Amino acid sequence: MLTRIDLQYFKCFERLKLPLRPLTLLSGANASGKSSVMQALVLLHQTMREHEWSSRLMLNGTTVRLGAVADVVDQVYGRRDCGIALLDDDAARFHWEFEGERDEMSMAVRRAAGETDAGDGWDVDGSGPLHYLLPTPSSGQSLTGRLRGLTYLTAERLGPRELYVFDDPQLTPVVGPRGEYAVSVLHSGRDVHVLDTLEIDSVPPTRFRQVEARMARFFPGCVLTVEQVPRANAATLGIRISAGTDFHRPVHSGFGLTQVLPVVVAALSANRNDLLLIENPEVHLHPAGQAAMGEFLSEVASAGVQVVLETHSDHVLNGIRRAVKNRMLAGGDVALHFFRPRLEDRAHGGPQVESPILDADGNIDSWPDGFFDQFDRDMNYFAGWS
Repeated sequence: MLTRIDLQYFKCFERLKLPLRPLTLLSGANASGKSSVMQALVLLHQTMREHEWSSRLMLNGTTVRLGAVADVVDQVYGRRDCGIALLDDDAARFHWEFEGERDEMSMAVRRAAGETDAGDGWDVDGSGPLHYLLPTPSSGQSLTGRLRGLTYLTAERLGPRELYVFDDPQLTPVVGPRGEYAVSVLHSGRDVHVLDTLEIDSVPPTRFRQVEARMARFFPGCVLTVEQVPRANAATLGIRISAGTDFHRPVHSGFGLTQVLPVVVAALSANRNDLLLIENPEVHLHPAGQAAMGEFLSEVASAGVQVVLETHSDHVLNGIRRAVKNRMLAGGDVALHFFRPRLEDRAHGGPQVESPILDADGNIDSWPDGFFDQFDRDMNYFAGWS
């Protein structure tokens, strides 16, 4: 499990040391840096997966497109370089420094350094051969495996479609950044067993049936069918939400359903120690469904899948708090981080990121100004107190 990510001169951060837990929640104002934390991990993933022997950090690929060096390097304090460091629970540390001209679309590895729990260490420049951005194939195998195989779901997920891409699972091992391969992953791995700690009792332990059962918790009565189109790399998704109706096309079944499906498929396709990054899992969900999503992702984290999520939903937060209170997940296994825009940080003299603590009963020790407090602000306004 990753226990910390450090960023230097990356996007809006001069320096950041951010603790990570089995479940990490990123919150805060728009354009305050929440997505930047995820993007740093995704850039490493993208480079390792698509450019195995590259000695450059690839800013643009099939998972994310961030533009040029000038778009990635901190425009206030940085010039043409940035750094990313990761710590994991094996007491290993991995550190990269990247540099490039501001109009370039990738960044050269200036330095790759690290040390594993076995005492193996390295500190090299980027002039020699690198494998998965490391000097030797054996360096940090566990970490590179997790980064290569991580799942990243953006907030802009694929909506209802007549047809969905269906391809070989070697080409589509995860659901894709927009959830575009969720149906393919569901169908090709329909008979694969999910993690035993995530199984719903009385339901077959296979991926398809467990996904269907989980979807029914968000959308009561939900039943799914996936059929491959003959002689085509495509599949259709049928959805039924009432026993008295036939299967419908996704466009007739509510937008929220197709937004939740990639999250559920990604979570139930993961193995222990996998890394799952999700932006706004609450998209198009009713408040009760948002709270259920917080509980579901807590359950996924308790099963050994590391989850990092970005959310604007106090319902998702409260779902996590309920899960902690119900002893589904320990309070110490949850990290809460509240981000402020840097200008606000400088104006008020507070930290750019504050990290409230969640106790064993789901209570939060402090509520920074702006941390899921809009409901209280509105009620105070209507009561005439502010």
